[in-house]
Amino acid sequence: MKMKEERQDRNEVEEKYQDQKDHEVNEEKSASCSIQQTEVKRSFSCSQCGNTFTCNRNLKNHMLIHAGIKSFSCTQCGKSFTQKGQLNGHLVSHTSEKPFSCSECGKSFTHKVSLEKHMLIHTEIKPFICSQCEKSFTYKSSLTAHMFVHTDIKPFSCAQCGKSFTQKRLLENHLVTHSSEKPFSCSQCGKSFTSEGYLKRHMLIHTVIKLFSCCQCGKSFREKSSLKTHMLIHAGKKPFSCSQCGKSFTYKSSLRRHTLIHFGIKSFSCSQCGKSFTQKGDLETHLVSHTS
Repeated sequence: MKMKEERQDRNEVEEKYQDQKDHEVNEEKSASCSIQQTEVKRSFSCSQCGNTFTCNRNLKNHMLIHAGIKSFSCTQCGKSFTQKGQLNGHLVSHTSEKPFSCSECGKSFTHKVSLEKHMLIHTEIKPFICSQCEKSFTYKSSLTAHMFVHTDIKPFSCAQCGKSFTQKRLLENHLVTHSSEKPFSCSQCGKSFTSEGYLKRHMLIHTVIKLFSCCQCGKSFREKSSLKTHMLIHAGKKPFSCSQCGKSFTYKSSLRRHTLIHFGIKSFSCSQCGKSFTQKGDLETHLVSHTS
């Protein structure tokens, strides 16, 4: 039944553009009358979107997109396509072949168009600019994903815990936390991480480069986020408050350590006398008493 409907829809598309085909034939006859005439540059326009084509056949193939007809299906995954060329391009994804390699970094791709898109990374061209914060992007899709940051829209939700994200990439990184897998390993020390982002942050530990410097005191940091947190000290801000006693802290980690006091948790024990402490600093102070 579905094949019958698709055949009927295809026939309707072909009939709709039969007049344009006849027009093409007439033009060919007219052009053949005199080889001395300047060749007429013909174009066939889509009435739906205005796209133009050099021949009527390409126009008819294009019209299938607007008709929603996808006659070419992948036998491996069932995904359907409007044109046979699209199916052929998709079939390569089911193989391990990546014949198109980047001359700059060696990264390989299944499709030529993917390589061409990737090559933009190696240029400084970022033509897509955010109207809200003026941040620029290499790809339009990156700008579209970024725009969610300026709204409360988080369309990508985790099916396991319900946490939502502005970008699909962030959701994919989060999903790894629900498994015990840590596929990203540090080549320097062997430590493993759940995401590539965490590994990149960790790799900075093995370098002495500290690119982010405080303009107030000159202290340098490996990460921009660490500098931002440090700047709270100079601003006198203490955004993290204890719900038990109201005491405020500059850092979230300081608040976490403080809350242990209210729960009576003493995680730091002296190996010499067994006395326990809530905070590591208190234990270190205590250890001095065993040296005197």
